Amino acid sequence: MRASTTVLMNMAKSRGITVFIVGHVTKEGALAGPRVLEHMVDTVLYFEGERHHTYRILRGVKNRFGSTNEIGVFEMQEKGIVQVENPSELLLSGRTKGVSGSVVLCSMEGTRPILVEIQALVSTTAFGMARRMATGVDYNRVALLMAVLEKKIGMQLYNQDIYVNVAGGFKIDEPAADLAIISAVASSFRNAPTPSNLVVMGEVGLTGEIRGIAQIEKRIKECAKLGFKTCVIPKANELSVNIADGDMEIIGVSNIGEALDAILIK
Repeated sequence: MRASTTVLMNMAKSRGITVFIVGHVTKEGALAGPRVLEHMVDTVLYFEGERHHTYRILRGVKNRFGSTNEIGVFEMQEKGIVQVENPSELLLSGRTKGVSGSVVLCSMEGTRPILVEIQALVSTTAFGMARRMATGVDYNRVALLMAVLEKKIGMQLYNQDIYVNVAGGFKIDEPAADLAIISAVASSFRNAPTPSNLVVMGEVGLTGEIRGIAQIEKRIKECAKLGFKTCVIPKANELSVNIADGDMEIIGVSNIGEALDAILIK
């Protein structure tokens, strides 16, 4: 494998062309075989997507000459894959408004803000041990946030089955999704919907505090562009926001108690 890859790299660099080496991916999501291939090439790209959805995500996990935090969103069509100009609008196209357990989050993928829907379903368990499931977000992070809800807000979730999902098959791995996950779970548990024009973002600490997040202005501008009117953000970010659009209401919160009071419809 090392010799074959060296020949391909020498050919690509000497002729000034791009060579794609297509590898097999294991069930765990890693490239199969020796890791030497990933170390030798300049860029490693993962072509992700759910088989039940028509769009695919091209994600860079290694880039010798640039950032690895960028993604490309494409749609599968008859003539091939076509770039999606506004992925946020696509991911929110099937969202049902006015229901409990649904919260919109503005996530950053590299330098691109993308709005996604975080869904949660909380129901009383029929078994002795409550079940937890997470799709599109880290399971351990969800378990930690549920413990914070129980300790700091007093929600009795020990006998509740909790299912968290990122709609559309998207994957979120940044801390700014914490507040949206907690809000969706609390909304489903209390059967209290959230406003349809509301976006939530913020990192949650173990003591229930809401910590600041990066690139807040870029996130808020994306929300305003798609017609959202209210953003719940960390208090630490509120002073640094300078949005020209006067129609956008900014609510700064310092803990999850304040956040839930501002988010959930009474």
